[in-house]
Amino acid sequence: MTAASLPPRPVTRFAPAPTGRLHLGHLVNAMFVWGLANRAGGRIVLRIEDHDRQRCRPDFEAALLDDLDRLGLVPDEPPTDGLRAGPSPFRQSDNGSAYEAAVQRLGEVADVYACDCSRSTFARWREAHGRPWSGPGCPGDCRAPGLAWRHDRGLRVALGDGAEAWDDLLVGPQAGPVAPDGDLLVRDRNGNWTYALCVVVDDRRHGVDLVIRGEDLLDATPSQVRLGRLLGRAVPPTFAHHPLIRRPDGSKLSKADGATAIGSLLDAGATPADLVGEAAARVGLLAEPRPLSWTDVPKLLANRRR
Repeated sequence: MTAASLPPRPVTRFAPAPTGRLHLGHLVNAMFVWGLANRAGGRIVLRIEDHDRQRCRPDFEAALLDDLDRLGLVPDEPPTDGLRAGPSPFRQSDNGSAYEAAVQRLGEVADVYACDCSRSTFARWREAHGRPWSGPGCPGDCRAPGLAWRHDRGLRVALGDGAEAWDDLLVGPQAGPVAPDGDLLVRDRNGNWTYALCVVVDDRRHGVDLVIRGEDLLDATPSQVRLGRLLGRAVPPTFAHHPLIRRPDGSKLSKADGATAIGSLLDAGATPADLVGEAAARVGLLAEPRPLSWTDVPKLLANRRR
């Protein structure tokens, strides 16, 4: 990847979900977000992705804002104190009307329908057919009967068939189906707007044209590109999917790994430079951990190859 391949003066975002404490995996994402934005003279939006009302908690949000301050990570908008002050256009739970309006708009250009399928519906279909459901629709064929929209039913949007392709800044040319697991769920059975809908709506309304996130979300990109087009975004954002910190068994680090919680590590005496160096080494940007300042990160990323 070269600086020339980045959008000029891009807007990107750091968008944690307050379902637990920030950990070293978030620090990897922050390195790529702040590092690439700095290289390209870009701006960084801080967004709280708390669309999942059952898992997100205000105390986790407060902790992650404190951790960002302690790390010295300063977004261009909003300031962390702005989010502490009350409702914000950068907190998903405060902006349900934006997602409601997006679904109404989708209904004008695509089929949006209520769905009774649960995880167990998909599991039963897999057991009966020997493979997971894939492609448009859903196992219950919920689109056909025109079920009433209720808060205990999901909502899906028919994105059509086919694939979307893009040239990823970090992993190279990519392509994938837009409906790998069925028509896209935009509201779940608990009444939550889904990640897939919220990030597309928010990136458009916040002017984000560079999406930097973990490689575990590569498969989600085709449906989000298609969804954005249906919502009027003719040119999708540029994507950059970075490597993840992995456990020994190959699974990605998660908030359940309390030993890597940023706040706990800082409380134990680690410095931000110690943690940045540790995170960089965990994803192969350094041969071994050493203290690394935030000002060192852009140069480190400039030397990284695809």
